[in-house]
Amino acid sequence: MGSPFNITVYANDSIQIKEVTKQAYLLVDSLNLIYSDYLENSELSKLSTKAGQKSFTQVTPALWDILQKSVQASLKSNGAFDISIGRVVKLWRKTRKDKILPQPIVLQEAIKTVGYRAIQMNPANKSVRLSKPNTLLDLGGIAKGYIAQVVVDFYREKGFKKVLVDAGGDLAMSWEGTSGWKIGINVPNSEELLQRYLVLQNQAVATSGDMYQYVTFNGKYYSHIVNPATGMGLTERKNVTVIAPDGATADWLATACSVLSTKKALKLIKSMPNCEVMIAEIKDEKILKWQSKGFDAYFAQ
Repeated sequence: MGSPFNITVYANDSIQIKEVTKQAYLLVDSLNLIYSDYLENSELSKLSTKAGQKSFTQVTPALWDILQKSVQASLKSNGAFDISIGRVVKLWRKTRKDKILPQPIVLQEAIKTVGYRAIQMNPANKSVRLSKPNTLLDLGGIAKGYIAQVVVDFYREKGFKKVLVDAGGDLAMSWEGTSGWKIGINVPNSEELLQRYLVLQNQAVATSGDMYQYVTFNGKYYSHIVNPATGMGLTERKNVTVIAPDGATADWLATACSVLSTKKALKLIKSMPNCEVMIAEIKDEKILKWQSKGFDAYFAQ
């Protein structure tokens, strides 16, 4: 998925953990071959090549599950999270590389391919149809968290209870006993961490923001996170940190809450069981913070 992938695990048997971790990375590789939009031969990329066709395409259980979760995420966020945004995302990747804003005509053509309601799913035989021509699927806002959770669950099945998986900054974890994993949150637009850290056990946490991936034109920031409704990179300089019961949920919520206004983001989080959010935004060189009611409970006392 174009990101580093790290696993931290406590174990008493070094030989056993070496073998299990080898299996875990093979699992990661197998899922990357399904979900990556960087690979032309991934199952996701092959599905995108069939966009606009009348027939449905049967997909593997692994792809079906994440597509189903993605469509549900779009429904819950009213389109703030949308995996059909691939063509627009590719334009912004090129923008960050070449330092040239997308041409309006080119951007408008890409926006025409966006729309999660065009992802049609048939549960009877786990088949999918992309009804809009040229639609390109991009799982970048959910797959890393999803895979991180799959790996944590894999270690649990093997009997390992203290595991932290870091998929490009999307964290999923398990912990048995008191205390928990200590997680730092960075200050917006800085490599510094907040003075307080989170203590989490069997949860996930994801942060979205423009700290590393952005471009500036005439002093204006454009984030790598794209608003599906406008096709434009977000211009607010903010970090959104979400705590959720699993990696996929934390991942897509962090993206959706970045796109939504603060008021709508807090409303969305309130509708999601056992989820919390902290939003930090830079305005006039000042850091403004908002957070859901239960977020403070996860900070170390």
